[in-house]
Amino acid sequence: MKPLPEKFVRALKVPVFLLCLGPAFVLTWKGFHDGLGANPIDIITRTTGRWTLTFLLITLSVTPVRKLSGLTWLIRFRRMLGLFAFFYGSLHLMTYVWLDKFFNVHEMLHDIAKRRFITAGMTAWFLMLPLALTSTTGWIRRMGGKRWQKLHRLIYFSAAAGVVHFIWLVKADLRRPFTYGAILAALLAYRVIAWLILRARARRTMAGQQIARA
Repeated sequence: MKPLPEKFVRALKVPVFLLCLGPAFVLTWKGFHDGLGANPIDIITRTTGRWTLTFLLITLSVTPVRKLSGLTWLIRFRRMLGLFAFFYGSLHLMTYVWLDKFFNVHEMLHDIAKRRFITAGMTAWFLMLPLALTSTTGWIRRMGGKRWQKLHRLIYFSAAAGVVHFIWLVKADLRRPFTYGAILAALLAYRVIAWLILRARARRTMAGQQIARA
């Protein structure tokens, strides 16, 4: 498939960026127009949490969609999507730390120790933190491509912790968290299958080289 012109890809980043900001804009608009209901903290918490998971899964979808469709230019949007996952995750965390607990460290530590869904959520955010901090091209150069890729595999664990956080939070109607879990399982299964195929090809190549030398 013919690659898109560089100018078009750059221009496309602007509407994609604005689209990713959409959920935050809607929340802000509702907040200023009394549209968050009787419990605005709960609405903000749940909305930012769902969008965090959504952007994590979209970020993980970029590679398989790119490889299966041949749309190589999609890789140019992966970093932006990953940073938006961290952005919404940070909003989700700050809603809890600021609006819910008013920076009461004692209460937060008690919640982390006693409420397992908060422990899972905190784990998911802290696993995203080094990914956001090392998302620049400069960090890729400093760390080296292979080490950087290994570090950024933490996104799988962050997404898994996020799904667990959602399941433990909901307790009753598990359809939505299980849907996120099923999508994550499919994305991880794709990567495992792709790795096995590459490994099998490498073995066949090595076997062919050995036969040729014999």
